[in-house]
Amino acid sequence: MISIIGIPLDENSSFLRGSAKAPPLILDAFRSDASNMYAENGFNCGDSGKVKNLGNLQLTAGKAAMDSIQKAVSKELNRNQKVVSLGGDHSITFPIIQAYSQSYPDLNILHIDAHPDLYDNFENNPYSHASPFARIMEKGLVNRLVQVGIRTLNDHQKEQVNRFGVEVIEMKDFDPTVSFQFGGPVYISIDMDALDPAFAPGVSHHEPGGLSTREVINIIHQLNGNVVGGDIVEYNPDRDINEMTAMVGSKLLKELMGKILK
Repeated sequence: MISIIGIPLDENSSFLRGSAKAPPLILDAFRSDASNMYAENGFNCGDSGKVKNLGNLQLTAGKAAMDSIQKAVSKELNRNQKVVSLGGDHSITFPIIQAYSQSYPDLNILHIDAHPDLYDNFENNPYSHASPFARIMEKGLVNRLVQVGIRTLNDHQKEQVNRFGVEVIEMKDFDPTVSFQFGGPVYISIDMDALDPAFAPGVSHHEPGGLSTREVINIIHQLNGNVVGGDIVEYNPDRDINEMTAMVGSKLLKELMGKILK
């Protein structure tokens, strides 16, 4: 069983806000008559007996918001649900993983993104959307962090990669024929700006030279491991064109749920 949780939080975004508007729009695209609710592996994502949409969390701000996210995810995990969260900015992944690490102490993360999000803090905010994986790694919440699609690795984040032992596949080195192997449970975190802006223009930080929609789907399909949850973050509807990125987000939602349950 999967619980879909909308997490409309973008207060930790830099440059632009807008991703708090994203969760219901991804779900609108998911339900659109322009497509159907089947993943490519044949899983029916519209099966109400297996997929439950919990709607948006009601959040305040600051630490209270982070605590609310962790509590909501923990509640579902304690009911033996898998959770797929729709952001919101990438700062939401830290409290989600705080919850997941309690249920899956040998957890691994596959992080698909243009950015490593490993800043010790960004703009004096240690909970910035540019910092969640630094918080996750310094607390020892996961066994492995594997990042793919990265194309903005600066000196500070290289130091953080070495400090935490992060496995980084930069976009310039990406081999679409390689499948990712994990020995334990895997959480997949997808930042929409991992995709080239030609495929997903509705993001705050356009970073050309990225993954195609098909390449992200294939990464999910070819992954060898027990996928126990995930998130889709950083869709900014204010930057979208004809709901194109919302449809990509809904497609990735279907493929992620199909990978978890079939």
